[in-house]
Amino acid sequence: MVYILLGKGFEEIEAVATMDCLRRGGVKAEFASVGGKTVDGAHGITVTADTFVRKIDLSSAEMLIVPGGLGGVESIERSGEAMDILRRAFEAGVPLAAICAGPRVLAQIGALEGRNAVCYPGMEDQMGGAKLDNSRLSCVDGNIVTGRGPGAGVAFGLEVLRFLKGDAAADKVAAGMTYDIR
Repeated sequence: MVYILLGKGFEEIEAVATMDCLRRGGVKAEFASVGGKTVDGAHGITVTADTFVRKIDLSSAEMLIVPGGLGGVESIERSGEAMDILRRAFEAGVPLAAICAGPRVLAQIGALEGRNAVCYPGMEDQMGGAKLDNSRLSCVDGNIVTGRGPGAGVAFGLEVLRFLKGDAAADKVAAGMTYDIR
């Protein structure tokens, strides 16, 4: 199971585009809320979570994903449960992904140290010891996937799908969406 963590103020296009790409590609994925069952995004779009962060089972987790939206990122950072599950996932080698401001959370748990990454422009100083190249829409380094920002939502979603299911799955979803990622 893949979990996309949602805190109040998350960036809707990043969370929903990623979920859409994953489900189109046959990946079992759920939105996991750090708060209530419904979560308000940064632009007034409310999403109903499938589960809660406290119910994430790391033994069956294929990946945890942190979308951006500064409010959502701050909600996750204030949640001891969310930060604990992310830290434990990182320590257990569970793949992690984050986009926009989300990589800041990964930096806080040490997941970006010495890794190639991208983030929302202007947040570079909050990425710990990451090696940043924001000329790219997304980046994979080992078991960490990062994305640049809202405009990279679909590219990031497809990159996460590529990481989880391979080139053929990502290319098939991209073609079905008439999205040229190459």
